[in-house]
Amino acid sequence: MTIATEEYISADLEPSYVSGKTYVTRRRVTRIDAAVMLSITVFLITVIPARLIVPGMTDVGRPGLVLALGLFLWWVLARFTPSLSMTGPQPMRWALMIFLVSALISYAIGFMRGLTTIESNGADRMMLYLAAFSGVLLTAADGVPNWIRMRGVLKVLVACAAVVAAIGLLQYVTKVDYTLYLNLPGLQVKNPEVGFEIRGSGIRVASTTTHYIELAAFLAMVLPFAIHFAMFAGTPQRRRTSAIFAVIIAAGVMVTLSRTGIIAVAIVFVSLFPVWKWRTRFNIGIMAVGLIAVLGVLSSGLVRTIFGLFDNADSNSSINARTERYPMAFHYISQRPWFGRGTGTWIPPQYQVMDNQWLITLLSTGYVGAATISILHITGIWLAALALRRSTERADRHLCAALISTQLIALAVSATFDSMSLSYGTYVMTLALMCGLCGTVWRLTHPARTVRTSTTRWFL
Repeated sequence: MTIATEEYISADLEPSYVSGKTYVTRRRVTRIDAAVMLSITVFLITVIPARLIVPGMTDVGRPGLVLALGLFLWWVLARFTPSLSMTGPQPMRWALMIFLVSALISYAIGFMRGLTTIESNGADRMMLYLAAFSGVLLTAADGVPNWIRMRGVLKVLVACAAVVAAIGLLQYVTKVDYTLYLNLPGLQVKNPEVGFEIRGSGIRVASTTTHYIELAAFLAMVLPFAIHFAMFAGTPQRRRTSAIFAVIIAAGVMVTLSRTGIIAVAIVFVSLFPVWKWRTRFNIGIMAVGLIAVLGVLSSGLVRTIFGLFDNADSNSSINARTERYPMAFHYISQRPWFGRGTGTWIPPQYQVMDNQWLITLLSTGYVGAATISILHITGIWLAALALRRSTERADRHLCAALISTQLIALAVSATFDSMSLSYGTYVMTLALMCGLCGTVWRLTHPARTVRTSTTRWFL
């Protein structure tokens, strides 16, 4: 047999091999993989205004949520085909399963006590919502094959967040809601436009999201990754572009005039501070002061309003309105403390808006439900922290720290707004992606992983 040509074909999606006890990632000729589908989901859930849905559907009819439901079905089908799915342990799967089992038990208990039509519809929608949440989380945890593809998804997320923040900044400056002009053919308006809210001497904007607080929490959750690429992108041009995105996203948080956003940004800096060098800490500090100074020059009332958000908490009407509802909430919680009144059943207008996801979780799914969602976030922190400790590259360690910050943000902001509400799909799907990627970095840094530097040869 005469050797005519010689081709070198990489054996894996990246030059690495993981032992049979854990993972085997083989090359497949495909243009549509988990990273591509997650990127499309990110685009749909962030850039398309939240008020637009697929005709004839409910709150879960946003295009991004529909695709997330499809990802859940895709993951389930892949599990029945060993050649298509990742094999091996994944702690995020178990944490999610515990959370979903608790939600299903509370869902059943709710129907056992008897539900009104509003409660019944809310419970059904919430279960679909949790399926969409699971689809994004599981696809990220089990489907993203390597660091390169994971960073690609995060780059899409940062770019989309920068677009959302830029729309919010334009809204703040011009006082025009540009999302009204983003009516896409084939979609219908489900909810009226958010509009603007006057706070202090400024206005609050929501961009493409449902609420000002959601916009603040979403942008703050993406900010650490914009900072990451500003530091570690492959070329100077990409680093400069990422730095611009980071400034736009940070400014977008500010114009929401939200305590939630400020708290979340503070958590980002506290989380990343340990992995920064002193030069980086100095540069980031100078940039933060510069951003505040620029905003102060452009709108002096904006900076005064931001600092005023934390003055006189005892006399703040927004905070007092929340705390006044606590006795009523704990009265309901005491009636059904363990599994709550039923998953997704605490919804307005039948019940009051609590503006506190921890209280809503206690009311809906009880102490068990609150414990399981805590386990989900704590598992994410644990996995990302293990990956950080295992990583030797500075960029990988920084990325793991950024993922830890997202879970800390989720734990904190759940006390400031209804973070898992059906209305806040942009934030919730971003959170699902972050939870999944915590599982991804754990898998990619697994100690059983050994590097393969050679390639497979095929002689034709």
